[in-house]
Amino acid sequence: MGGPRGAGWVAAGLVLGAGACYCIYRLTRGQRRGGRGLRLRPSRSAEDLTNGSYDDVLNAEQLQKLLYLLELTEDPIIIEKALVTVGNNAAFSANQAIIRELGGIPIVGSKINNPNHSIKEKALNALSNLSVNIENQIKIKVDSPFLSLYDGHVAKEILLRVLTLFQNINNCLKKESHLAIQPTFTKGSLFFLLYGEECAQKMRALVNHHDVDVKEKATIIPKF
Repeated sequence: MGGPRGAGWVAAGLVLGAGACYCIYRLTRGQRRGGRGLRLRPSRSAEDLTNGSYDDVLNAEQLQKLLYLLELTEDPIIIEKALVTVGNNAAFSANQAIIRELGGIPIVGSKINNPNHSIKEKALNALSNLSVNIENQIKIKVDSPFLSLYDGHVAKEILLRVLTLFQNINNCLKKESHLAIQPTFTKGSLFFLLYGEECAQKMRALVNHHDVDVKEKATIIPKF
């Protein structure tokens, strides 16, 4: 039983087994790498989606997970990472609408009041990207204390974010030809705040800001 013939069969079996394993390996490897087969990807948790190495554009289900996480967590590190991911995805027009429909704008907007400087900055950046969509602008509610972010003593990073937000909104209004005449804005709306006299005074002061980047952004934004 242990003669040459038996040994031959064992060797053949090992070769066939190895070949089958290799074929399975190539098949699954090709699928993972997005070859001709289906691209398989394990389901990711909300926290996985905040990983900086995850650079795919998120779909609606993933964005919803991310917004739930952003709304419920109190961990500042996770909040900051989630805001960065939302902000990056908000650069795509399709996701700007999805985030609005998922109720994400007030969730992001609430983080502006966070005392953490970095969280505040990331929230403003995400809102700035979302504000490129005109329908999103209506949903952005920032109350009168929001105007304090336009004060000259505010950190440069925050000032640049709020000025970019203003610039995006202004550019959208120009595209819609709303700036041909003095527009009328509903009291309490973001537009009412940004185009009101109090904000205009702050903008005039920022034109003389000591930082050249802040000064340049304040100069190119029209004052009503």
